[in-house]
Amino acid sequence: MTLAGIELSYLVNEISNKTKDYYVSNIYGITRNSLLFKLHHPEKPDLLIMFSTFGFWITNVKISQMEENRLVKRLRNDLLRARIINVEQIGSERIVQVTFSGFNQEFVLIGEFFGDGNILLCNKEMKILSLLHSIDVRHRKLGVGLTYVSPPSSGSDIFKVTQKDLEEIKSASTATVRWVGRTLGLPSKYAEEIMKRSGIDGQRLGNTLSSEEVARIYQTTRDIIEKVVNGKHEPCIVRDDKGADVHPIPLGDISQKNVSQVSSFMEGLDSLFSENLLEQGKTSQTDTVSQKIIEMEHKLEEQNKAISLVKQRAESISKVAKALSGLASVGVTSIEDSRIPPLLQEHHSSLIRESGILMINIEEDRVKINPQSSIQAIASVLFDESKRQLKAIDTIGIEKIKTEKNLEAFRKQATITQNSIVFAIQKKKEWYERYRWFFTSDGLLAIGGRDSSSNSSVIRKHLGKGDRVFHAEIVGSPFFILKDSEDEIASSITEVAQATVCFSRAWREGLYGLNAYWVKPDQIKMAAPTGQFLAKGAFPIEGTRRFVQVSNLQLAVGLHQKNDSYTIMCGPLTAVKMRCLFYVIIEPSGTDMTDLAKKVRLEFLKLAENQDVVKAFNIDDFIRALPAGDSHIVESGMGQGY
Repeated sequence: MTLAGIELSYLVNEISNKTKDYYVSNIYGITRNSLLFKLHHPEKPDLLIMFSTFGFWITNVKISQMEENRLVKRLRNDLLRARIINVEQIGSERIVQVTFSGFNQEFVLIGEFFGDGNILLCNKEMKILSLLHSIDVRHRKLGVGLTYVSPPSSGSDIFKVTQKDLEEIKSASTATVRWVGRTLGLPSKYAEEIMKRSGIDGQRLGNTLSSEEVARIYQTTRDIIEKVVNGKHEPCIVRDDKGADVHPIPLGDISQKNVSQVSSFMEGLDSLFSENLLEQGKTSQTDTVSQKIIEMEHKLEEQNKAISLVKQRAESISKVAKALSGLASVGVTSIEDSRIPPLLQEHHSSLIRESGILMINIEEDRVKINPQSSIQAIASVLFDESKRQLKAIDTIGIEKIKTEKNLEAFRKQATITQNSIVFAIQKKKEWYERYRWFFTSDGLLAIGGRDSSSNSSVIRKHLGKGDRVFHAEIVGSPFFILKDSEDEIASSITEVAQATVCFSRAWREGLYGLNAYWVKPDQIKMAAPTGQFLAKGAFPIEGTRRFVQVSNLQLAVGLHQKNDSYTIMCGPLTAVKMRCLFYVIIEPSGTDMTDLAKKVRLEFLKLAENQDVVKAFNIDDFIRALPAGDSHIVESGMGQGY
């Protein structure tokens, strides 16, 4: 499937609206021709944009790297932390330009989604800084250091075409459907649909059309463009023996095809294009492994041939040696005896001289002999040569065993390659997942800051009248909010107090015996007293503070299920044990966050009934849930949410 210009126009509008004020937080290489952009917004959920040589779209699928992409390093250098400020299409061409701004610089990322496709990075002056494919043809040259020039237009700009422009069809001697598709730059599926909806036979020659029929074609074209570009879709994925396609609106006769409805054209593209990417990656990896298998099989075949040949030569030499020994027993003493040549001929061998040196040629294997030696001595020389050849078989046999092991390994690799590419569906995150969070054993939501910025956000954006605000008795503590907690529930208050201390600096430094306190929302002041300064994330507190003793530094990490969605929850053991499917208890000191995250994930895999649920989380997801500092695992078990 390839994108049409009018489909690209819809994608540009949609992506432009959804990525406003987003900045690039990371860029991943997926294949040699595809990149994944992770976009972040201070208040909105992260977005993933796939940028490939055959299109760009918002995706919910995060695919692991399948091939090296040589643009990644340069794009990361220039575009990380840069904001998207403009997304535009070049006329109705299948070319998109995305402008990024950051650190007083602007960069333009260009995607050309026709032919083999191309991805280029330019500066503000459109000088090419990096690109996938250099081009040097008669009408166009693209390379690093050159100014970007778009290709000559292949037809009229469909967004600007007028009915008068279409009147030219009346002087054309080609089929109407072909003329419309070529002139307007439309794929055949759209050109055929225009003819169908216009009630005109697409095979009629253009010069047979009336002005009224041209007007119908024009109006139908405008209607289809308007529906596709403005998102008035009835999207579906259509599959048949020739392949698959996504239709934003009903196109052609699909009664004999496999059709599945999708909620949006973007979702359909994501499904089909991601499927194509995965298939390309699998094919690429399989091809590499298959080539190795072919090489190993050829090597094994050659080794088998070598063993067979050497064994045959050794046997032939041994037979000649035995025959000569037999002659020695009947009185033959010299190799020059007249009875020697007939004997050698019977065994497909002969006496030859090369540079005056006498040799016995046995099936093209030449053994040097001394004509002055006795027959028995010459037979002994041949027996020794036969043994030497057999030793060579042992050496080849050792190499053969290595080849067989390598071949078996590659065959196993080929077997699992089709399932080896990791991808995960990006679930829609709840608003509270950007903070520290957990549900208490009473089912109340608690959220806390991760740093000074989110500390400020927790208080300024999410503090309600019925909440309680918690803080530890230490500099470097997060603010935690216990939501909707007007009724005093001792268990929830104790749990949030413990979380507040554990997620503070106390965990990293192993400071036991600290307390936390809580206050009501009206005791939090949003501004510092006159003449004073407060650091970001800090707030003045007035009135009585209610202290809660925290007996230990201990947290639990669990797998929390809400409907069909799973998340990693970290909080006090009583809360996690009550609300999660299974849990791992951790305490301060031990290994760093990355190693601990790996160990926790391994424990989850041991406890999980369905390991695929756990495998959908990467190590970063676990690290994000953990407190800052070194930790160790105490124990693990099944939770009451199981």
